[in-house]
Amino acid sequence: METRDFNIAELGVPELEALIRYHNRRYWELNEPEIEDARYDELVRRLAELAPGHELLKEILSPAVESSGKVRHKEPMLSLDKAYSLDEVLSWAAKFRRTPGEELLVEPKYDGISVNYDGRVLSTRGDGEVGEDVSDKIPLVELEAPGYRGPLDRPARGELVIRDDDFRELYSNIRKKDGGIYKNSRNAVAGIMGLKDITPMLVQHAKLTLADYGLVSFRVRADELAEKWEGLKEHLARLPYPQDGIVIKLADAAYRASLGNTAHHPRGEIAYKFTNQSCETTLLDVEWSFGKNNLTPVAILAPVELSGITVRRASLHNVQNLIDMDIMIGDTVTVERAGDVIPYISARKPGARRRSAIIDKCPSCGAELIRRGPELVCPASECPETELQRLLAALRSFGVERLGEPTLRKLMKSCGIRRVADLFSVTAEDLLKIEGFQKKSAENLVGEIRKARRVDEYKIIASLNIPNVGANIAKKMLEDHTLDELRNMSPEELVQLDGVGPERGNAIAREFAAQREYLDELVGAVEVVRPNAAGGGASARGRICFTGKMPEKRSFYEELAKQAGFEPVDAVTKELALLVAADPAASGGKLNTARKNGIRIVSLDEFLKSLDTQEGTGAAPSEPPPETQYKDDLFGDI
Repeated sequence: METRDFNIAELGVPELEALIRYHNRRYWELNEPEIEDARYDELVRRLAELAPGHELLKEILSPAVESSGKVRHKEPMLSLDKAYSLDEVLSWAAKFRRTPGEELLVEPKYDGISVNYDGRVLSTRGDGEVGEDVSDKIPLVELEAPGYRGPLDRPARGELVIRDDDFRELYSNIRKKDGGIYKNSRNAVAGIMGLKDITPMLVQHAKLTLADYGLVSFRVRADELAEKWEGLKEHLARLPYPQDGIVIKLADAAYRASLGNTAHHPRGEIAYKFTNQSCETTLLDVEWSFGKNNLTPVAILAPVELSGITVRRASLHNVQNLIDMDIMIGDTVTVERAGDVIPYISARKPGARRRSAIIDKCPSCGAELIRRGPELVCPASECPETELQRLLAALRSFGVERLGEPTLRKLMKSCGIRRVADLFSVTAEDLLKIEGFQKKSAENLVGEIRKARRVDEYKIIASLNIPNVGANIAKKMLEDHTLDELRNMSPEELVQLDGVGPERGNAIAREFAAQREYLDELVGAVEVVRPNAAGGGASARGRICFTGKMPEKRSFYEELAKQAGFEPVDAVTKELALLVAADPAASGGKLNTARKNGIRIVSLDEFLKSLDTQEGTGAAPSEPPPETQYKDDLFGDI
């Protein structure tokens, strides 16, 4: 039977079954799909029409991984029912909503591998009831959950993906066992999860992100979903994660659970799948957008309809991609959205009149551009656009999330802001002079900036925007050295640090030298929280850690602990002063480690009561601190 080109209308149940099983194996086991997702979905939908109760329609599939054993999930990890049009989504909503104003949550459908972490074991979805133990991959995983981004040190359920920026910046230099590079982020995730030994990936600084299912969520009324649909899609398209659809669920968790599950999916949520369409159009021009460390080419296209939206722009990734694909302005290009929300160019045909899209002068400052690996870079230290992007990235490192690029651009122009330290002098009155700011929003932003002045030492290093040196590497560097010691190390000494290596070490030395004045100014403008030589915190009462599910988000209690003189940490070590547990009698990684090392364990109630009796600790905040995540109100009205 032909497995690629087939007329679905001519196929019976046996042929459909054979094709679906064949392509399941190509996709899930071999990681070598032969057809697009939309074409596969056509097979499944046709089988559902002819044989609604067929066993294949109930299967929950998961990619082949290198496993350490089987894990039975405490709660099933089911698949989702699928919709391929807004009308189907609206029909589902009409079926289950109790009132026209029933609230729904709209979330990204990440294109990766579904996993669960129970605080000890990382496991794949498997058949929904039993998954595979992939805990050996934990050293590669960074967790992004509501209010948190860092090591995988707390329970989470979500999708293992590679962020778009990580794939662009890290994986262009990461090699597979055969010496080749990964074609796309999903193949990279599947390939890495299939490795018996992840040492080569650790050496190359590969990183996987576990995107918690609750990380990004927009709230919308059922009777407003159609009206806001396109706006929601556009907002989701801006997220830095590979996506192959949108998840819509009932916001009332209790009601959603009361609807129960089929053998295949929960009734209270549904997945809208993107169709893998492609089309041809003309490349009219290429814009070069600025990032913190490079310029990225963006295709400007003759408008074309694709997957129900008008596409005018598409990603071109980096300058090396332009060279490898020989893409020039005037070419006829194939645009796809397969597995991604943001369109990209997958092929090209030479146009009659072609001109190079590659530039040699910085469009902002006119400096001569240079190449660093696959990227094009402006080396000018005072380039206005590079300065803006690096400042924006530094502010994110400090936890300032409310300040977006347009507002920062206005602040730089109206208030002369050039560095992070400059921002600490900004007042609400300064912000009210900027169009769009109201008194409340100005006060909120100033409050967030004020909180950012008390900063962990590792965040100062992260704010330098050194390529491939983020929060995790910065923390590791500071385990045995202070920032002052690191600044005065030679390149030869830096490259010897655990987790650094030659490439990072030389980059760190170069940036420490180039940004010496910036560092001096910044350290003088903030209150630095640093570990001391004994391994304890800079705080008077030592380190504190929280574990277990609590009524408020972890960041809320960590803020209380800081006000009481503790230093919140994410892991239980011998130096920990106190472990606060939702259930001190329970068992688990942190609790067991604490008992083994004789660390004091208290309940959450005991901890909160102790705060009430402390003199000078200050009152508890009236609400949890702002979350550094996408929320339903982040973008305002949609």
